[in-house]
Amino acid sequence: MITFLFVMHGLCAIALLGAITHQAAAVWLPVRAPDPSFTARFRAVKAASYVNAIIVLFLITFTLGAIVYPTYRIGARIYMEDLRMSAPVGSFEVKEHLITFALGLLPTYWYFWRAPLTPELEGARKGVVLVLAIFIWAAFLTGHVLNNIRGV
Repeated sequence: MITFLFVMHGLCAIALLGAITHQAAAVWLPVRAPDPSFTARFRAVKAASYVNAIIVLFLITFTLGAIVYPTYRIGARIYMEDLRMSAPVGSFEVKEHLITFALGLLPTYWYFWRAPLTPELEGARKGVVLVLAIFIWAAFLTGHVLNNIRGV
């Protein structure tokens, strides 16, 4: 059962990563002229349509991560500590903090992206999306590397 939950956590994390990356690209690199290239189509999404999906995916991924967390703490972390792998263990500690900050940032994120979108909050929307994207990318990469070192 824990393996299933761990896989679901990873799949939700990938979906969240895709959604926040699409939104960040659309906000920070908007398409100005029609362009049929892949990168232009990637950036040409409607950024506001991703807000609810990002919030729901974040909460699901966070919850699944909290469920599988004791397994990591008991299994993988002790294994890495026994091998004196302090950098991977410390990176997971940083990941925990980043995700907790991102969870606290979600109400602000929702507030800046609620309808109607006012032009004076565009800078705030760009900033909050960038911070969330950085935190989510860092957490995903850290979790992926740690899973490669010692899977649950």
